Amino acid sequence: MKSHKKNYIGKGTQVENLDIVKITLKVEEILKYKYEFEGNGYITLEVARMQQPDKLGRSHTAYVSMREEADIANEEKPKRKSSKKKLK
Repeated sequence: MKSHKKNYIGKGTQVENLDIVKITLKVEEILKYKYEFEGNGYITLEVARMQQPDKLGRSHTAYVSMREEADIANEEKPKRKSSKKKLK
């Protein structure tokens, strides 16, 4: 089973009266997610509005989604409860 893990890399704020979000990222952190395609380097990230601004007033978060393969064999399956009534 495939899932996505969010690697948080920064935060930002909405620019007043514009559809622009200004984010701040650490260079060392974002370079971990650089990849090559057709001889060019890229970093793909996502910016999302947080449910509530943090204590510094930042309203958005930036993250890199990484696809992960989940090991189904090692996952514990939930036990099913029997719907049959016990007889005395």
